[in-house]
Amino acid sequence: MPSRSSARLAALTVAAVCSAASAVVLTSPAHADSVRIHDIQGTTRISPYAGQKVMDVPGVVTATRAYGSSRGFWLQDPTPDDDPATSEGVFVFTGSAPKVAVGDSVTVTGTVSEYVPGGASSGEQSVTEITKPVVTTVSSGNPVPAPVVIDEDSVPDAYAPSGDPAANGSVNGLTLQPKKYALDYYESLEGMNVQVADTRVVTRTDPYSELWVTVKPWEHRNRRGGTVYGSYDSQNTGRLQVQSLGPAADFPKANVGDTLEGATTGPLDYNQFGGYTLVASRLGTLKSGGLQRETTRKQSHGELAVATYNVENLDPSDATFDHHAAAIVNNLQSPDIVSLEEIQDNDGATDDGTVDASVTVNKLIDAIVAAGGPKYDWRSINPVNDQDGGEPGGNIRQVFLFNPQRVSFVDRPGGDSTTAVGVTGVHGKAELTVSPGRIDPANAAWTNSRKPLVGQFVFRGRTVFVIANHLISKGGDQGLTSQYQPPTRGSEVQRHAQATEVNAFVKNILAVQRNADVVALGDMNDFEFSGTAKILEGDGELWSAIKSLPRSERYTYDYQGNEQVLDQILISPAIRRGCDFRYDSVHINAEFNDQISDHDPQVLRFRP
Repeated sequence: MPSRSSARLAALTVAAVCSAASAVVLTSPAHADSVRIHDIQGTTRISPYAGQKVMDVPGVVTATRAYGSSRGFWLQDPTPDDDPATSEGVFVFTGSAPKVAVGDSVTVTGTVSEYVPGGASSGEQSVTEITKPVVTTVSSGNPVPAPVVIDEDSVPDAYAPSGDPAANGSVNGLTLQPKKYALDYYESLEGMNVQVADTRVVTRTDPYSELWVTVKPWEHRNRRGGTVYGSYDSQNTGRLQVQSLGPAADFPKANVGDTLEGATTGPLDYNQFGGYTLVASRLGTLKSGGLQRETTRKQSHGELAVATYNVENLDPSDATFDHHAAAIVNNLQSPDIVSLEEIQDNDGATDDGTVDASVTVNKLIDAIVAAGGPKYDWRSINPVNDQDGGEPGGNIRQVFLFNPQRVSFVDRPGGDSTTAVGVTGVHGKAELTVSPGRIDPANAAWTNSRKPLVGQFVFRGRTVFVIANHLISKGGDQGLTSQYQPPTRGSEVQRHAQATEVNAFVKNILAVQRNADVVALGDMNDFEFSGTAKILEGDGELWSAIKSLPRSERYTYDYQGNEQVLDQILISPAIRRGCDFRYDSVHINAEFNDQISDHDPQVLRFRP
């Protein structure tokens, strides 16, 4: 099954890996005779034979991969040793369609290497392989070694050891403790035939024909069948990615809460798009969990409904306008104000200098009317061409939609892509100097990133300030399965600077008018428990309202089987006071294989 995860972006010998990370000293001989697979795998993540030639390594072929750029076969020793830290399986990289078949007993002569998916700079763990192989078939039709069953009893609850400080935090040189740490357990099975059975699906099937299951049914489970990521120490050790060695067309189209019934069996691989992966030669049967999209309740006459919705690079050529419109009208119940993120310009990703997005926005507004919704008005500010990040040429930005029958917008001229919005006082009340406006767009915190859009609204005579955000993404952060433990979240540096700017602006409003109604919302690209959220909240200037929900319901996004918060609505003390508000994370996208965006919209209802 062709997949992005099979791409060999870089293959490094262990010498290169160690020089960059773990400084393991290689003492193995230049040639090794009578070496078994468990000798090659060793008791750490790095083979003691890496970079060396091994002769006549015996084993049985358990699976073959004839597609993509990582072609080869998995070899397993049917006579294991008694050390649980040493894997009995290994991938043999042939570079072309392998000429062996499952059940062949073979010997392999070749060079042991450590392949790092994504290259050394990715921080990923490496996969031990035999490269440049000379394969001799001894016999055919042999039984494949029985799979190791991975289940809730076999996977430890602790996720990973702390990395070696002398190796920049890498775990590569540490002796595996498969009974203590989940990542060590999976590493001890690298390349081996494994099996999971009757597992709950915790992601939708993605466009690359991959999904995630959990072997721990009750690990941070929520009522809709997902697994919630509620803290940096709750990595959810039972999650495992599943691909297939069969045709992509045959891969099941799953939603969260479905079940892969029966056995799913195949070799345990590792890739840069999720770490340890069961590459199935046999897939269980998909049983639907019957998951349905949610609908929030309609706001009452005296309630102001404010929503945030990332519409994922929406441009006029997309076929999703009617679907987004139906979601806004039916599932979100036509909020009074909608902050849209990732609205692209009128010709999408065509990088020709176009920055205006009126065609995109009006097409969505028309679709909303056709779906039975209100005729929204809108406000936004065009960015400087190619200065706000996102898809090149797309010029994504935030846009306010508002229902003029329910709420009015205070227009104050002078706001543009480079002018900073300010706050002034008029008779003790806060006012924006320009509306709409952008927060300090020249500040380095917003380099190659979206600048917050600020608007002043009036609902039933009460002023409400709304700040639409789309903070810098998590791109470049080390993954949970990284060789560096704990992983480094490098993107936080800029995101923290952005959060500081937003909080400072809210402070300016509250300094003029302590009881001002302020809503800061959008795709914050960080968790409700993160440092980013804490900086946004400051000393009580804001509070993330998703924390009003039970912990099991706090999620807006599903990444690698961890349902998590990226989209947030933060509120000032005047809104929070008395708890006269209601918050809803409306699950219509993240859990579904036919999603129209990868984010779930959020709705806040309150009485200004």
